[in-house]
Amino acid sequence: MHNLIQLYNEWKGCAPKHTESLPKAGSNRHYVRLTDDDGRTVIGVVGADTHENRCFINLSRHFLEKGLPVPEILAVSTDETCYLQTDLGGVSLYQAISHGRENNGAYDETEVELLKRTIRLLPHLQVEGAQGLNFDSLLSPTHFDRRTALFDLHYFKYCFLRTTDLPIDETRLENDFEQLADDLVKSAMGECTFMYRDFQARNVMLVGKEQKPYFIDFQGGKCGPLQYDVASFLWQASAHYSSELRQLLVNEYVAELSTLININPENFKQDLQRFVLFRLLQVLGAYGLRGRFERKQYFIDSIPPALQSISCLLEEGVAAPYPYLHKVLTQLIKREGAIVATPKPSETSKKDMPADTSDAHKQTLKEENNKKLKVRVFSFSYKRGIPEDTSGNGGGYVFDCRSTHNPGRYEPYKQLTGLDEPVIRFLEDDGEILLFLQSVYRLAETHVERYLQRGFTDLMFCFGCTGGQHRSVYSAQHLAEHLHRKYNIEVSICHREQNIQRTLTAK
Repeated sequence: MHNLIQLYNEWKGCAPKHTESLPKAGSNRHYVRLTDDDGRTVIGVVGADTHENRCFINLSRHFLEKGLPVPEILAVSTDETCYLQTDLGGVSLYQAISHGRENNGAYDETEVELLKRTIRLLPHLQVEGAQGLNFDSLLSPTHFDRRTALFDLHYFKYCFLRTTDLPIDETRLENDFEQLADDLVKSAMGECTFMYRDFQARNVMLVGKEQKPYFIDFQGGKCGPLQYDVASFLWQASAHYSSELRQLLVNEYVAELSTLININPENFKQDLQRFVLFRLLQVLGAYGLRGRFERKQYFIDSIPPALQSISCLLEEGVAAPYPYLHKVLTQLIKREGAIVATPKPSETSKKDMPADTSDAHKQTLKEENNKKLKVRVFSFSYKRGIPEDTSGNGGGYVFDCRSTHNPGRYEPYKQLTGLDEPVIRFLEDDGEILLFLQSVYRLAETHVERYLQRGFTDLMFCFGCTGGQHRSVYSAQHLAEHLHRKYNIEVSICHREQNIQRTLTAK
């Protein structure tokens, strides 16, 4: 920090009037907003990895020369451990499209327009940004090749597939992995284009009243196929993009790409499906590591939608050229589906069932009970007391979040809530809240399932913390979305201290 202030002094000619630490991004770099006497701000960055710093600095300068929307580098320390860049503000694309994401993919026109605007800029970064770029100076590996692809496929095998105890023939699986890796590399179309690698909504900042997209955190980029970034962006499980919206955005991307290079749109889309399969296997590896080994609930919850996406690809025949991989994935989906499904009655209970409780009849009863049950979830501050139960039935749960790490103790988060991305990342990176919610989820699921079986109508969950602003809001929001997603029941959410109320309706 001392070196950063010194760099600012040298660049500005005076010390900053105010400094504000910002949440960490994907790397271990430390970000600080520095403000002068006139209220003008820049972002200071401190990072021990000088090679990573150098890559970002050089890429930013190169892209800026090409007229691409990236932050400008204003000053760099002689030892390259810190630098200054333009301040792009605090609104990311991820935050701007939160309404659609939190409503299971019901994106409005404004959100769709932001997505279209962003996806149309991507090919310019990939194609124009690659022109004259020295790829050998980037972080290793500098090129997407067969070895890189196999590394990610093995990541899936060891960090996810091995957690299922599914018997596999290593040799046959490896043969298909090698064939898939070869096919992916061939998709490079003979051109060296820039592969962003971490192209996601969190790495796009929206600047100004016109909300122009700007790119950040591209230091891990390399020479690679165009389809990788499109797959990463559009098939992110947490985004809940519909197939129609994905197709619309793919068409937007292809149309813009066609103005830069000659492509066959149909061949591109066919290759894209192969990268979608590869990307989903890659993220399942990450979900296995962070969820099943580290027990982080967010990643555990992300597994079923990723498997559902793979199931759709199998139906479309994307894995047909890799028959053993296709077989393994089919078995995996079948086995994992049994794990995540609602528990079935035992054989003994089946025998004792009356004749009119056929599978079809039971399904009808279940759907009717799902519509009957109304779950209410509250966040609150203990200073103002526990929320009142207005259903008349009494009961429910009150969970105390105050044992977990409080982001409200730190200046950058004091004006934010548990719905804001910086607070969410703080809590999830810290991990205590995820461990806390694991037990809550198990208890809540058991209770909901019993209430559904018995046809009950009301259930209440409350989360309290000191101010009812950070930990309780995060916990209430995530439990509500989890129960709605898993059981398709109506869940109302009330963040009492923020005066925010929403209802997630049963379909």
